Amino acid sequence: MSQPFRVRIAVRGYELDVQGHVNQAVYLQYAEHARWECLRAAGLHPEALREAGVGPVQLECTIRYLRELRAGDVVDVSCGFVWGGGKTFRLEQEYVRVDGTAVAQLTGVGGMLDLQTRRLVANPADRFRSLASSPEHLGLP
Repeated sequence: MSQPFRVRIAVRGYELDVQGHVNQAVYLQYAEHARWECLRAAGLHPEALREAGVGPVQLECTIRYLRELRAGDVVDVSCGFVWGGGKTFRLEQEYVRVDGTAVAQLTGVGGMLDLQTRRLVANPADRFRSLASSPEHLGLP
């Protein structure tokens, strides 16, 4: 895909902290929501993953805050997977207001957990590709 998967989220009042902007933990929730929506678009529903005995896991995460999000703002959160060799992959997510203003960037490392052995699978790209009906949403051919 030329453009990463995106989901649009409207900021809700209860997500604000005492400074009047979105609480830092909510950015993680927005990112998680975008990742699950991306997986769903690829045909990877949580119950299907559980039945296959695997599940995605986040191993590390860094958020860089660029601008505030406040009540009433609408933000698009992207979800991009960067595949390499080994048991992990990179996550790249951007938070952009609908007016085009960059708000935050998330980078992270993920993997796919074998739910029986509780270990990372050897090649998560191959496993995702074999389970997905639309792997192109995950950046997989």
